[in-house]
Amino acid sequence: MRIDFQAPISIFSQPVKNLPRPTSQAKNIPKEIKAAFELISEPLANVEQRIRAQAREFDPAVEGYVAYACESNGKRLRPALTLLAAGATGPIQPHHLDLAVILELIHAASLVHDDIMDGAELRRNQPTSNAKWGNAISVLLGDCMFAHALKLSTHFTKAEIARSIANASSDVCSGEIIQTQRRFDLNLSVPDYFKIIEMKTAALFAAATELGAMLNDCTPETAAAMRAFGLKLGTAYQIYDDCLDIAGDESKAGKTLGSDLQKGKLTLPVLLLLQNASEPDRARWSQAILSGEETAALVEATRRSGALSQTIETARKLLSEAVESLSILPSNPHRNGLQDLCKSVDRLLKQFA
Repeated sequence: MRIDFQAPISIFSQPVKNLPRPTSQAKNIPKEIKAAFELISEPLANVEQRIRAQAREFDPAVEGYVAYACESNGKRLRPALTLLAAGATGPIQPHHLDLAVILELIHAASLVHDDIMDGAELRRNQPTSNAKWGNAISVLLGDCMFAHALKLSTHFTKAEIARSIANASSDVCSGEIIQTQRRFDLNLSVPDYFKIIEMKTAALFAAATELGAMLNDCTPETAAAMRAFGLKLGTAYQIYDDCLDIAGDESKAGKTLGSDLQKGKLTLPVLLLLQNASEPDRARWSQAILSGEETAALVEATRRSGALSQTIETARKLLSEAVESLSILPSNPHRNGLQDLCKSVDRLLKQFA
């Protein structure tokens, strides 16, 4: 049984008053992403409509909050990955659109919770839910969206699809819990860091590519290769996001930056700085992390020491390995589109070099 997402879109029946419409960030999307998205423009537009229509499935008193969280025109990377993986392994079918909607709802729910924990005030140049309505409503909003996405996943005829979606959702939440536990933990290792980001970010990328292929009844070998692709791409993308937080331009990023160090999140550039520093420098930077002082000097030290460059090279290696995973697939435009997504992340990483 296919999920019915065919409700009318754009106008929600009883929205919360005075909600500003989030604006598109299309001008900031790298050209390789745009090229990949051109391949799937029609089904992706359908997915966008279905995502926005989900707000109507909630009680009218809740609908406007969900609409605000769902309407923001982000890059829609997870739906795009789902559709490109589908096209790379067979036809794009209606149940691929369903999967794309579900994964994006889970991602949107996780962002609502992320912004609460980080105290972020901006997301894609718009006020975050917690900035508008406070933490209490925002926590419950994220919960509602998670629950709704998992409810939708039960409509797939193959139980393994719903199980995989639930597992990915659990990984996302568990990764956030572990990261929160390890804030200001100077004993956090590089392997610990990779475990966290694979769970909290790469798990949904991997679900998109693996399940997109599985819904086309691909071989187990192909499914495993597609999962490896998504996991490596998602890990590299999170490393890019971590670099953005310490070295990016907030006016261009469209979201609050600099929160990782303030909140005690030790990301790869900082971990490599600490790992390679002399004892006196390590003591200095450790104290800076714990006290919240000398933040600008610490960020500059990641550049000067080569820790930022080492981080970038680590991510670029993951992207190269992700592309290698695609060699199991026949050459076609959608496989090339997946490669283009890797090129786009590589381009984003180079800006910090």
